Amino acid sequence: MSKIVLAIGGNAIIKEGQKGTIQEQQQNINESVEPVLGLIEQGNTVVITHGNGPQVGNALIKSQLAEAVVPAFPLAVLNAETQGNLGYLIQQAFRNKMAERNIGKTVATVVTQVVVSKEDPAFQSPTKPIGPFYTQEQLDKILETEKIDYVEDSGRGYRRVVASPKPTKIIEKEAINALLDKEIVVITAGGGGIPVAEENGVLTGVDAVIDKDFASALLAAEIEADYLFILTGVAQVAIHFGTPQQQNLLEMSIDDALRYMEEGHFPKGSMGPKIEAAILFLKKGGKNVIITSIDKLEDALAGKSGTRVTL
Repeated sequence: MSKIVLAIGGNAIIKEGQKGTIQEQQQNINESVEPVLGLIEQGNTVVITHGNGPQVGNALIKSQLAEAVVPAFPLAVLNAETQGNLGYLIQQAFRNKMAERNIGKTVATVVTQVVVSKEDPAFQSPTKPIGPFYTQEQLDKILETEKIDYVEDSGRGYRRVVASPKPTKIIEKEAINALLDKEIVVITAGGGGIPVAEENGVLTGVDAVIDKDFASALLAAEIEADYLFILTGVAQVAIHFGTPQQQNLLEMSIDDALRYMEEGHFPKGSMGPKIEAAILFLKKGGKNVIITSIDKLEDALAGKSGTRVTL
């Protein structure tokens, strides 16, 4: 059987238009867990990663609003906080669902640190959207009292953006491998991991948010996963997306992907980072990358859906 890394987006846990209550997140997570159970029942070793863009943005807002009463936390600590919160919710959902289906597996969450370089140019040009979507009116009101970097996000509104440096090393790799050797389902690198800088063996937190797809690709390469699944809101990657010329892709090579990116088919705010993460994994020795929606997992593994990115 295969070792599979599954990267679930933070926007799948808080869906567009939702407030982000715990009840909403629990419901969304329960729905996301169901398709993964089939892979576990087949005997595959499964590693779950997840985004935290909406969650860490909300945590930052709460921390800033409460600053007059309790000390504000830096972004690195909020990354750790949301990793723990979401890990708990996902871990509990998996445990309950596996008990219902008599799957004799244990599940564990690893709060994960991921090394980045302080010299990464991303710190000079913030691009990672976090937190809620704002209308133009809401954004204008925020800008009256606060200086933030922001971006228009795929026609859905405006969002705060922060630095998103590239990950270079997974600190807890050995702990993750030890759990996988025991056939434990592992939830790790939540929100792309906690960004840390390493100097002379000493780690320090860095205020940024790592893209979860890049962190997942690095993790999959470092633990020698057989498959990296990058989960998104569509069953297949498409060129000319949203137009009468839309063409869904069952397979594309790295060369194809790079050409499509140059032609503008994969925007930076949506499919672009997923394609780049797929290429990263393959160039680091990975063999199988599939981009699909979570409800098409088994079909995609069987080659009936999804988009395979190949060398």
